[in-house]
Parts: sequence; structure tokens; C-alpha cells
Amino acid sequence: MIAKALICNAQQQFSLTDVVLPDCGPDRMLVRALRTGVSIGTEFALVRNKISWGPYPLCLGYQGVGVVTEVGSNVTGFAPGDTVYYRDGKNLQLTDGTPVSAVTGTHCSQALINPKATHGVELLPKGVDPECGALFVMPSVSLYGVDMVDVRLGTVVLVYGCGQIGLGDVAFAARRGAITIAVDVADDRLAIARKLGADYVINGAKQDVAAALRTLAPQGADTVFESTGIPACIDQAIPLAKANGKFVMQGNYGAAPISFHFLPAHGRRLTWFFPCDDGLAPCRRAVMKNMALGALDWQQVITHRVAAADSPALYDAINRGAANDVIGAVINWEGC
Repeated sequence: MIAKALICNAQQQFSLTDVVLPDCGPDRMLVRALRTGVSIGTEFALVRNKISWGPYPLCLGYQGVGVVTEVGSNVTGFAPGDTVYYRDGKNLQLTDGTPVSAVTGTHCSQALINPKATHGVELLPKGVDPECGALFVMPSVSLYGVDMVDVRLGTVVLVYGCGQIGLGDVAFAARRGAITIAVDVADDRLAIARKLGADYVINGAKQDVAAALRTLAPQGADTVFESTGIPACIDQAIPLAKANGKFVMQGNYGAAPISFHFLPAHGRRLTWFFPCDDGLAPCRRAVMKNMALGALDWQQVITHRVAAADSPALYDAINRGAANDVIGAVINWEGC
């Protein structure tokens, strides 16, 4: 089968390119993409080889919503016409036979999926908008971190960095009844944090974050989520935690070694947490349920919508640092 996919080569050039998918077979299912969501942190870490899940060329993307078009004879629980959300989309090659590293390859007009994989596919709940549903991984990562540290009613939570994962931290901490403080250097991100439940916001480009925090929580935050994924921000965030507090490495800091100043963390006797991945099916289902019930208004994070044909230009702009206003972006594959 021939499909269209967003491909990145070793020169970090992007194109919408024909790719070949194998036949469905008895154990897999074929999904026609409707919308796929962009993860600026992880995807561009892969583009820039900060982390690697395989050699170039790459087919990026790891979250999408689509419609089932074919089901293998051994597959149960799905039927053609079902709307699903998925993380899988491997088994691609270019038309000349060049293998494509599908990481995990959802930015493609078709997805061939193993429904039994841990990062496979599930039915999209009624009431979930496909655009929001296509951006399900980042809030799932957030929920996994919030659950891991057991955010409690009335505790002070500070979220350092309000990309999608940080905004998810804000939303789920607020829904657990925590006093939630959002920190970022961009007012537009902080405005979204407010809408998702932040009690207070601090603009680190305009305010002294530590001084502002002292007026809200003189002892510091019970839990700090370092959600930027930027190693240099770790030392900025550590002093914001109170003694015997919790510190969450919520971002992906890449394959290279990172360092931090020992004494500020040591003196506070901090407990550190290292969430990895999205909490798998339980977190993903909980996020979708919150979307379906209207408890998680994830539409707030979507700042950009592009047709598949325009996705290479969007990726090039983000990669060059020419699209810093992008928070959440969704690719529309209909008609592709």
C-alpha cells in the first residue's frame, strides 16, 4: 500500500513523501489517519539527534486519531468504521526500498497497527474531539507524573515550564485540589495555565520567581515539576522546593549526561521522581475520560492546525526556531 508520510532526513529537511506499507495480515489492523498531534519536545529531540530511536530517514509522530479501514482475521474488538486513537505506525519504507525509522510513525496517512502492543490502539470515547484526542500523549505523561508523586489536596505544586506536559501537570494537579503555581517566560502559555486551573502564575522573564513564590508559599512548594526538559533549568527549579519536598524530572533531557548543583537538593533532602513514558493504557484511558467528560479542556492548548501538505513547512519553522508561538499543533490528514 502507498501512503503519504511526513519524513525527516539527516539534513533535518522535511517532506511529505510516498511510503510503502506492507499488507495488513491476520494480526494487524489498518487505520486511516484523521488527525495527528505534534510533540515539540520529543519529536524535535529526535530530529536534532538529541535522542535516537533509529537512523534517518525518520517518520515522526507518536499520537493520532483515525478510522479503522481493515482488520486482520485474528484481531478482535475492532471493526471497520471504528474511530480509534493510537500510538503505533511502524513498518514503513520509501518507494525505493529505503527503510524508514518510524518513531513511531503516526504522521502518515495510514497506520498499520498491532492492537496487542503496549503502544497500540484503543477506541476513541464518544465526546472526545478528534483534534484533542490526537494530542493525548502529553497529558498522559503529565497524569503519570502527578499520580506517581501522589499530589494531595491542599498541597502546593509548582510547575516549571508550561509546554503541553507542564500544562497537563497544571490541569491534573488542580483537579486533585492542589494549590497550583505555573511558571513560564511566555504570557500566552501562562494564560492557558490559568484556564486549565492554575491558581497563580509567575512570568520568569519579568519576575523574580523565588521572590514571587515566597509571597505565596514561604517555605517553598511541596512538589516541583521541572517540565521544560532543558538541563539548564534544573538548577533554577530545585531551590523552589521546600525542605523534604518532591522534585519531578517531568521532561525528557536527552541521551547526553546532565548535571545539577548537589547542595541545594541535598540540603532540602528532596525526593526525586523520574516518570517515563505516558503511564500506558490506564493513564491514556483516564485522559480520554477526562476529555469526554469536559473535565480536561485540552482544546485550550491547540494553537496551530495545518493540512498534511503544509506540515513540512510547520516542522521546518519549529526546527529553525521561527515558530515559538506553537504550543499544541494538529495535522489534518483528511483528503490526503
